Amino acid sequence: MRPDVILRRLLKGLALVVVLGWSLIPIAMIVVSSFKADRDIFAVPPRIAFSPTLVNYAGLWARWGDFFTGMLNSLVVTAGATILAVLASTMAGYAYSRFRHPALAGSAFFLIFIRLIPPIVITLPLFPAVNVLGLNDTHVVLIVLYATFFVSLGTLVMRTFIDQIPREVDEAAFIDGATRGQILRRLIFPLSAQGMVAVAVFVIVYAWNEFLFAFMFTTTRAKTAPLVISEMIGAAEGVEWGVLFAASTVQLLPVLLFVVLAQKHLVAGLTAGATKG
Repeated sequence: MRPDVILRRLLKGLALVVVLGWSLIPIAMIVVSSFKADRDIFAVPPRIAFSPTLVNYAGLWARWGDFFTGMLNSLVVTAGATILAVLASTMAGYAYSRFRHPALAGSAFFLIFIRLIPPIVITLPLFPAVNVLGLNDTHVVLIVLYATFFVSLGTLVMRTFIDQIPREVDEAAFIDGATRGQILRRLIFPLSAQGMVAVAVFVIVYAWNEFLFAFMFTTTRAKTAPLVISEMIGAAEGVEWGVLFAASTVQLLPVLLFVVLAQKHLVAGLTAGATKG
């Protein structure tokens, strides 16, 4: 094997190790620390060998019941936002893929533009509107905001994916008497399922971990898990780091498990659009 090929492979392997280390080491430290006693968490030098304990998880259950209520709120909001975003993105992607009009072409640039706007810019103007509508501290406001925030990206992903479905499929269905709604339900949705899963993964990861909108628009009834974790950091009696790491681990596991299970569909959905043509 040529030396330049060996060098390229070594550099790629090194880059992969660095990226994995950068991503996984902090997560591993949080998970491991959740099983340590408080005196061992910040020990200098760090203690690699320690006696695992579940006292932090017991403390989380006993003293922070709001966290599990927040987890339930996060589940409701994430599920609602994902369903809404995937349906809206798929139907919008179908419209962009199948119809041609100057207004549609111009709105595609608008989709990209609004995706670049920082969330904080739209949060402050929305606050009085949410109060007027009576949606403050409800699941509905978070579901709508999270779905809206990702519809632009989801539409572009679904447009690319639906572009690969031959128009002849639609035309044949029209000849057989199918309506536009039937074509979407029976043809487009099944054939673009992997793209829909890809969009769902993006929305789920974002909605499950989002903090800013939850902080601005919820107080008690719809308070999500990230908001409760922030309250642990600012607790008046001091930060219980072991309990905090336990909460972070519990909050991380569901979305991590989902991404691992859905990674096959995620990669297939994204690469299908990237390799068109």
